[in-house]
Amino acid sequence: VQLQASGGGLVQAGGSLRLSCAASGRTFSNSVMAWFRQAPGKVREFAGAIRWSNGMTYDADYVNGRFTISRDNAKNTVYLQMNSLKPEDTAVYYCAATPQPVTIATMRQTRYYKNWGQGTLVTVSS
Repeated sequence: VQLQASGGGLVQAGGSLRLSCAASGRTFSNSVMAWFRQAPGKVREFAGAIRWSNGMTYDADYVNGRFTISRDNAKNTVYLQMNSLKPEDTAVYYCAATPQPVTIATMRQTRYYKNWGQGTLVTVSS
């Protein structure tokens, strides 16, 4: 599966952005699609995930309800709606997919994802 992320940009603190991740090629109904982010000088961290089969979503602990993940089956696209953005949300955001079974714990780890998008930069100014 190929992933194409888009929607990043520059936004002021408190603003919103919606990222998109379009999947093409062979996809799997039992796959998990996730968003990760990587700030300069930091490790890539989990930002949220969604199970393609039933739409169940999983948030990162730091999100506190500010981010919402959704999917559009017809478009093979996953979205990350980000509200109340903070300067510390500044990072390159990557979408990733894995067809293998993952748990709530393992889906938060980059090593379980085989397919990655190219990343989209989100910059939040104070």
